Amino acid sequence: MRIGLISDTHGLVRPQALDALAGSELIVHAGDIGGAHVLETLRTIAPVVAIRGNNDTDAWADTLDETATVPCGGLRLHVLHDLKTLALDPVAERIAFVVAGHSHKPAHRIDGDVHFVNPGSAGPRRFRLPVGVARLTIGAQRIDVELITLDV
Repeated sequence: MRIGLISDTHGLVRPQALDALAGSELIVHAGDIGGAHVLETLRTIAPVVAIRGNNDTDAWADTLDETATVPCGGLRLHVLHDLKTLALDPVAERIAFVVAGHSHKPAHRIDGDVHFVNPGSAGPRRFRLPVGVARLTIGAQRIDVELITLDV
């Protein structure tokens, strides 16, 4: 299963991000979306699971939850906006992936059997941080996490 990970678009849908997410079977948006049009555009590629970020305060975001846990390729993925607000034990909840944005800093680390992934920001550049997304590929015997820097 191929899952596209995106965060912190802040209303900007970059063609480079859409190209990088093409071929995804699912797209997970980790908040600070910036408008319903972002989700509508992402849904032209694949089904979308999205959560509300701290800047998603307008009426269009009222139906979004602050966290979500979804099955992905026989495993479980938990998404929230700010990793500092993680309110569950991923190991106890049998979660294989925790996806969070907020910092705009792309990162992937493994703690025990849990992958913690921040796809970075696909929206307006912040400071000198790269603009990017991530791709998660779950196979029968292998898990790959790829942080993708967009050429913008």
